[in-house]
Order: sequence, then C-alpha cells, then structure tokens
Amino acid sequence: MYKLVFKRIFDILAALFMIFVFFIPMIIISALIKIDSKGGVFYRQKRIGRGGAIFKIFKFRTMVANADQIGGYSTMKNDNRITKIGAFLRKTSLDEIPQIFNIFLGNMSLIGPRPDVPHQKSNYTEEEFIKRHNVLPGISGLAQSRNRHNLNNKNRKRYDIFYNEKISLFLDIKIIFWTIKTLLKGSY
Repeated sequence: MYKLVFKRIFDILAALFMIFVFFIPMIIISALIKIDSKGGVFYRQKRIGRGGAIFKIFKFRTMVANADQIGGYSTMKNDNRITKIGAFLRKTSLDEIPQIFNIFLGNMSLIGPRPDVPHQKSNYTEEEFIKRHNVLPGISGLAQSRNRHNLNNKNRKRYDIFYNEKISLFLDIKIIFWTIKTLLKGSY
C-alpha cells in the first residue's frame, strides 16, 4: 500500500515543502548561472524511469551551453566545461533541486534509485532491468546515501534492487537522514 499510494502523497508533500524552502535559493542560483555563463538556467537530459519509460530530468545547468558538442556525455575531474557556479552546484548537489518538478510531473520520487541514462541499459540483464526499474527513480536513493561516488555498477545495482524489494516508509526516512549526513560531509 505504501509503494502505490502513500509514497506518492509523501512525495507531493515533500516537494511542496522543498519548493517553500528552496524558492529563494532557486532564484539566486538561476541569477548566478545567467551571470556566470551564456545559456539557459536548466539542463534537461533523457533518463530511464519506472517500467523503462524515458523522461527528461531537470537540473540546474553546470556546464557551458554547448558542453555535449565539445566533449560528449561523460565528465571528468577538473573538466573545463564546468562553469564556476557549476562546480559549486555539483559539489553541494544543489544542481539537483529542479528535480522537485520531476516529482510533481510524476516521473520521479523523493527517494528511489537514481535514474539511469539510456545507454546504461546495457549494464543490466533483462531480469535485473525489470527489477531495477519497477519503482519511480528518486532524487536520492540507497546507493547514493550510503556510498555516493564510490560504487561500481555491480554494487549500485545491488543497492538499487535491494531498495526496490524492501521499499517502505521506514527505509525512505532512513535514506533521507543518510542523504543529509552525506551532503553535510560533502559530495566529492
């Protein structure tokens, strides 16, 4: 019952609270992005959602406007395509705030496995892909709250599938607190 009804109610209430808390910071961040570099404020990217459906995730733009043409999808440490404000947004994970709107659109949850980019589908067997994508992806998830950037694909899949099998309000609340602790320590 939690997975089907109460989780969505929890997500909407959490997203409303987050809009209230982050409204002024979102305006400030938007202005800083526009001052720092040319281009739009938001970056939209295709991701895999529940049931394998493709959707566009919203993020604050952290790279120069034509970054994909300059260097492709992957970023590296000290990537010169990352803007000054973008480096700060990535380090603090503030670039993820616009995903609140993905929650309202119904293609993301507050807590769930981070959404894969389409080319990551090849990292799964058919059975793993179905298990991994049977819930909405989240702004934060079990893998991100426990090991953040120190996971290989195999261990990330293990965390994500475990979450999908054990999903509960209690687990979501634990992940929220673990995420806060991880963010306070610093992302990178």
